[in-house]
Amino acid sequence: MMDNHVLIPHLFRTEYRKMVSVLCRLFGISHIEVAEDIVSDTFLTATETWSLDGVPANPTAWLYTVAKNKTRNQLKRHLLFEQKLAPAITYETDAADTLEVDFSEKHIADSQLAMLFTVCDPAVSTASQIALALNLLCGFGIQEIADAFLTNKEVIYKRINRAKDKLKAAAIKIEQPSLSAIDARLEVVLTTIYLLFSEGYYSTSHHTVLRQEFCAEAMRLCDQLIANRRTATPAVHALMALMCFHASRFDARTGAHGEIILYRDQDDTRWDKALIEQGQHYLNTASTGIQVSRYHLEAGIAYWHTQRADTEEKWENILTLYNHLLTIAYSPIAALNRTFALAKARGKATAIAEAEKLQLTGNLFYYSLLGNLYTGIDNRQALAHYRAALKTVGTDADREIIQRHITELSSDIQDS
Repeated sequence: MMDNHVLIPHLFRTEYRKMVSVLCRLFGISHIEVAEDIVSDTFLTATETWSLDGVPANPTAWLYTVAKNKTRNQLKRHLLFEQKLAPAITYETDAADTLEVDFSEKHIADSQLAMLFTVCDPAVSTASQIALALNLLCGFGIQEIADAFLTNKEVIYKRINRAKDKLKAAAIKIEQPSLSAIDARLEVVLTTIYLLFSEGYYSTSHHTVLRQEFCAEAMRLCDQLIANRRTATPAVHALMALMCFHASRFDARTGAHGEIILYRDQDDTRWDKALIEQGQHYLNTASTGIQVSRYHLEAGIAYWHTQRADTEEKWENILTLYNHLLTIAYSPIAALNRTFALAKARGKATAIAEAEKLQLTGNLFYYSLLGNLYTGIDNRQALAHYRAALKTVGTDADREIIQRHITELSSDIQDS
């Protein structure tokens, strides 16, 4: 059994979003805060009770039972619920005592899917949709979302509140998405899942680079989309393929003490071959239809990274995929990543010229990549870039690996 101080944060990550989804679906969009308050109070009760009485035999079931009781008490205590909310859920005399809050696995899955498409309603701006979904359905804190969006907490806080106000004003009904809702909102839903996985794959807000619980949650949400025939589109399968390929190398990405292991140094016997095969299956399934999404292209790039051999074919394919990606979904980071493939396919000198055109000053990856590209060509220049990278570093793991490069280069320069 986990220690109480470890178990409760773990359960908060895994169960909070499930409980909120079920209660939001029960109460309606106008009472999001009530659902959040009940679930938050449930975890507060767990913290207080378990510290005195110990952890129960089935802590998850304990949380669900307490949440059910608090929901019934909420219905009893507040006139608002008795007069407005309760009738909408067939409330009758003494019905609060027998109200069944359904925390079954199927109802949780249905509620999460319904909530995911509800918060991604077109009435809300795309940025606010994603911020609310990450906060409400994925359990992200405000600072974590701010880090994912490369902005500050105040901006995210305003986006979330605006999203809630818009949904309430529009009186959006929480229900399983229709085909028209899927067409209108699926892209934002996929972006939300993608951001969730990305934050887990490379965390900028914690002193750890890899947060596998975030990645697992993203894959679970995507699996829900695949399980529903109306949402199982090629882009959804491509996103799942992308996540499988990346997740297959999790065990090889970090060492025993949490240190980063670079791709070139990873032990490929620790790559998860079953996940690679699953990724190939999803990518093959995604090949139906005529549209190619960014997820198809990124999945293709990730696939080639599961092939250890450092061949010309591999890097030419990766470079081609990046070229296509930049035409349909340009981003400075994608352009920066392309230059590494360019270095492998066409040489470092060509890649340096392309990388320096980007002028991503102040960016950790920009300086780190230039440090890598200049190593062996101009070690003093490489050292200067790694020292610039050290000034922008955000995690202990990144700091350690950059310092390692600096130490090695300083030694080589002294010996030359």
